[in-house]
Amino acid sequence: MFNDIGPLELVTLIVLAVLVFGPDKLPKVIQDVTRTIRKIRDFSESAKQDIRQELGPEFKDFEFEDLNPKTFIRKQLDNDDLGLKEIRNGFDLKKEMAEVTDAVHGRDTDSSSSAPSSSGGRVDMTKKPGTPPADDRPPFDADAT
Repeated sequence: MFNDIGPLELVTLIVLAVLVFGPDKLPKVIQDVTRTIRKIRDFSESAKQDIRQELGPEFKDFEFEDLNPKTFIRKQLDNDDLGLKEIRNGFDLKKEMAEVTDAVHGRDTDSSSSAPSSSGGRVDMTKKPGTPPADDRPPFDADAT
């Protein structure tokens, strides 16, 4: 419950409790607090049991923690019935990144161990002027004019 309280903070709380309640009343206050916490826990457990009984036998395995969206999604993704583990394991990110890198550098993806092309693995991105045929007209775009 109090996992994030450090030792210094705990000592500070104890000193404050002794100063506020006094050493003679402190044991009685601690008993009252623990009794109240125990009653709240019992009340919540009985409410959970009542809800489970009202839902019926179909929901006998119902857990209230499943109502948390993170827990629900985690359980659904780990479910073997859907086959999501096989789909997730079917992706090889390193292989796909290597294929993309090879495609960007102009290398053949089938033979990644082959020698680089004559241009040093670079793709020629310059436009080469082509001589258009004499009888072809350039494309006309009605929206551009």
